[in-house]
Amino acid sequence: MSRVVIKCGGRVVRGSAAAILTLADAGHEVCVVHGAGPQISEEMERFGIPVEFVGGRRVTTAAGLAVVRSSFAAVNRALCAELGPRAVGLFGDEIGLHALQLPELGLVGEPLPSRPKTALEALDSGLIPVVAPLGVGPLNVNADEAAAALAVGLEAERLLFVTDVAGVFRDGVVLSSIEAGEADRLLDDGTFEGGIVPKLRAAIAAARNGVRAEIGETAVVA
Repeated sequence: MSRVVIKCGGRVVRGSAAAILTLADAGHEVCVVHGAGPQISEEMERFGIPVEFVGGRRVTTAAGLAVVRSSFAAVNRALCAELGPRAVGLFGDEIGLHALQLPELGLVGEPLPSRPKTALEALDSGLIPVVAPLGVGPLNVNADEAAAALAVGLEAERLLFVTDVAGVFRDGVVLSSIEAGEADRLLDDGTFEGGIVPKLRAAIAAARNGVRAEIGETAVVA
């Protein structure tokens, strides 16, 4: 039996339950971290709060953080309902997902490898912790980065990114694997843009800490 952390993007969270349950039914310990990007942006626009990203992280004011929490809560409830009675909804800031604040982005944190007791107890009981990515503070945390921090802290064997893209593309082709150093170089020279950037950086961090990281069909290896 292995321990797996699955990160579900906000765009695919409603279609992720089957993949999560398949792993859990096969005997794996599964911890889920979900995003809510589209939902948060829609709500922020509805309330007249500017939507701004820097390097894949959402600039977050106090008013924005309230929207982030309510959007996470709605997505968390919906995903737990799809997963059924084994799912346990958790908020990262309440269970001890630690993060370093990035003041230039407002109430935003860069998560640190964390080993929340509540998540471990759920896994030990055969349950599926479903974690909303807020850091102690509270701070808004990128869900990809939160998943990597938990994967390292929980000593997971695998980190799987469930997303709406097939994997990491280069020259129009999905890569079966990419070495962490090469991925770093390509990120630094601007080869990759958009939502793949935080996923790839998170996968690199996990891989370098001994966790097998997979973005769709692409394995990121140390």
